[in-house]
Amino acid sequence: MARKKEYREEEVIEKAMNLFWRNGYETTSMQMLEKEMGINKFSIYSSFGSKNGVFLESIKCYKQKLNKLINKLKASEKGVLGIKEYFYDFIEFARETEFGKGCLVTNTANEIGPDADEKIKGALTNFTNEVKQVFINILKEDTSKDDKIVEEQADFFLISMFGLSSATRVFSKTQLENYIENIFLNK
Repeated sequence: MARKKEYREEEVIEKAMNLFWRNGYETTSMQMLEKEMGINKFSIYSSFGSKNGVFLESIKCYKQKLNKLINKLKASEKGVLGIKEYFYDFIEFARETEFGKGCLVTNTANEIGPDADEKIKGALTNFTNEVKQVFINILKEDTSKDDKIVEEQADFFLISMFGLSSATRVFSKTQLENYIENIFLNK
């Protein structure tokens, strides 16, 4: 007879997400996951398949947490100023977390190399493409911009977001706010 799970997947994945966020993907071992999640390796492998499987579920959990900010941005009718507000909101999101600063996706992208697992690279790419698409949709509201300019500006904002994500780990709130103000000087 199969054993009944004695844990809720959402809870253990949130614990794993925080561990990855705090320590990074590469540094996080199965032993660390086992201890942090409070379940044994057999249960981890049975439910998630591997460390990669746990990480992919952790990315989904992270996206759910960030969706509040993304949904606010999508609902904004302020155009580029809505994107600017998103940047400010992101500072608060990145700095309010107990487990390190920055963005789990950006931290992981900075950590993994070209030989990383394709599913992990795919999850990171999908995440960034989703954010970029939100930027594109907002930028297209300005009908004076052609598609090429919209694409270039969306890339600029996405790359700026990556920089901001990393910067939240080391710079003061004032420095981060100055960075944001300069990004949006001529937009």
